[in-house]
Amino acid sequence: MNPRPAYPTISALPGRVIVATLLLLGGLGYAARATPPHNNLGTTPSEEKAIKNLEQSGHAFASIARKISPAVVSLKVEKKVGNEMSSGNLPNDDQSNPLNDELLKRFFGDRVPDQLRQRPTPAPTPKHGQVGQGSGFIVSQDGYILTNHHVVGDTSKVMVKLADGREMLAKVVGSDPQSDVAVIKIDATNLPTITLGDSNQTEVGEWVLASGAPYGLTQTLTAGIVSAVGRNSVGITDYENFIQTDAAINPGNSGGPLVNLRGEVIGINTAIFSRNGGSVGLGFAIPIDMAKQVYDQIVQNGSVVRAYLGVRIQPLTPDLADQFKLKDTHGVLVGEVQKGTPGEKAGLKQGDVIVDLDGKKIEEAASFRNAISMKAPGTTVNLTVVRDGHSVAIPAKLEKLPTSGTTAATEAPKASNSWGLSVQPLTPELAKKFGYAPDSGLVISEVAPNSPASEAGLEPGMLIQQVNRRSVRTADEFDQAIHQDQDSKSLLLLVMTDKGSRFVVLKPTT
Repeated sequence: MNPRPAYPTISALPGRVIVATLLLLGGLGYAARATPPHNNLGTTPSEEKAIKNLEQSGHAFASIARKISPAVVSLKVEKKVGNEMSSGNLPNDDQSNPLNDELLKRFFGDRVPDQLRQRPTPAPTPKHGQVGQGSGFIVSQDGYILTNHHVVGDTSKVMVKLADGREMLAKVVGSDPQSDVAVIKIDATNLPTITLGDSNQTEVGEWVLASGAPYGLTQTLTAGIVSAVGRNSVGITDYENFIQTDAAINPGNSGGPLVNLRGEVIGINTAIFSRNGGSVGLGFAIPIDMAKQVYDQIVQNGSVVRAYLGVRIQPLTPDLADQFKLKDTHGVLVGEVQKGTPGEKAGLKQGDVIVDLDGKKIEEAASFRNAISMKAPGTTVNLTVVRDGHSVAIPAKLEKLPTSGTTAATEAPKASNSWGLSVQPLTPELAKKFGYAPDSGLVISEVAPNSPASEAGLEPGMLIQQVNRRSVRTADEFDQAIHQDQDSKSLLLLVMTDKGSRFVVLKPTT
């Protein structure tokens, strides 16, 4: 097989050519149709126009590159760990794998595919630490730089390489693991900056470009489109609202900018889903509107302070809407109100459906949680809830989120296990609503489409009493039971519905 040339080639496209001739027979002439004009490349006017359009697109990309490249930086990070090394707690070596073990576990749980695990790194000497790479972009002339927490968090040394070749030592101003946003600063002035755009205006299908230093190759630009917006169940961070793109994001791109055709940053390149360590067209970027809120708090306070409501919420599926006799799936369902929290003080109750926050409709649990989290503690929010078929206005004064690892408004467990179902405790209210005996099992809260649970006919609202012949009453007991026999190719459940109890066998989908 001959290798492809490293330069573009243009060849004439086949087409019908009508040769012009003039026949003179007995004074009778036949006029022929003229051949379409060609230039010296052999292309027709329509083909030439198409080429010109592509050239214009290329010029647009080149213009964006010239605009943003001076403000895009590459990062080299190092952490001293003495004589021992734990790759799961360090910035990933971006030359070998796009995600470190910690982030992979957030994608896959404890069942990280072997081919995705980070390659082992030899233990360093006491004088050296593990070195990783990433990207960032300058947002102020006096040296503030946005990047990812997983790139610079818990590091002892961060070196920044500018587009003009200068290298400077940076300090970490602040880092927020819950959003994976970090701010670092270099001691310099009159630096080139990049314009921050409005990610709320980003639409699926629009062109975007990703910039950074994949595999340590600085000033690399790739193009693609926005594949999706509002991705929130990816499992990378606590607060998610990712922009998904097929612009090639490779190891080392983490922390670099995702920009629109105006050269404005709409996201921070953060993670990829990959089975081979490279880009497969599934990249995720933190929306810049979320990053700006985190940035402002870090620069002003050195850390991020979030508000919280203190309720456990879950998506309002069609099955749940039917159970609660609602007309549609608009809003989020309150599955639990935690004691002593702002939600309890405001009068929220289990079974309430929150449909409106400060005059804006609530469509997703993740967007509601994110909106609450970015409010300032002490802010009073106005909620509209549907309770027993009636609309109720509830003002709630938010408080500072405790530092116990909780989130602003906790979502009910997702159907993230390999069997495709999630559960929640059977509260007295739920037991009464569904007609179950108190403390008799766990209620199914979500079933993933096309999963083993879905194939077996399980639905939200059903009660799981046993897993592999073991009784389960708490979420921890459920998790332990399904992971007890990880090598098992099936799962035996005792499930109760309004028709009584029955055993159900789950098998992996093929």
